[in-house]
Amino acid sequence: MSYGSSARIKDINRGKDREGAALARIAGIDLPKRKRIEIALTYIYGIGRTVSKRIITNLNMDPNTLADELSESEINSIRKVIDSDYKVEGELRTEVSMNIKRLMDLGSYKGLRHRRSLPVRGQRTSTNARTRKGPKRSAVKKKGGIKKA
Repeated sequence: MSYGSSARIKDINRGKDREGAALARIAGIDLPKRKRIEIALTYIYGIGRTVSKRIITNLNMDPNTLADELSESEINSIRKVIDSDYKVEGELRTEVSMNIKRLMDLGSYKGLRHRRSLPVRGQRTSTNARTRKGPKRSAVKKKGGIKKA
């Protein structure tokens, strides 16, 4: 079956999932197909619910539209807004890591906490810091006991 060049151009914004169904691809992320666009946009690093709602209202789109029901023009308009107004994915991750590295190089309190992998924002550490500190380490026992002569 041969399709014209217009069919190839039409699907330029869509990848394919395992079943061969088209996926909307924005900022290098395949949006989940059976989710509302308001939720699907939050799969992009740097876009949460609030920003997602703001993008959709600015474009006068229905937030209940499913991601796989978007037209090519709607995908392009979403992509243009995200590219021009927001830092997302790799660019944002780089900026965040550079900010943390700067704090560490300055030797600030927050930088020291990052360097030691401890909580940064004032949380307690005597209990409940397992996410930052990692799993508990057991105390090292000495080999042997008291030797008798």
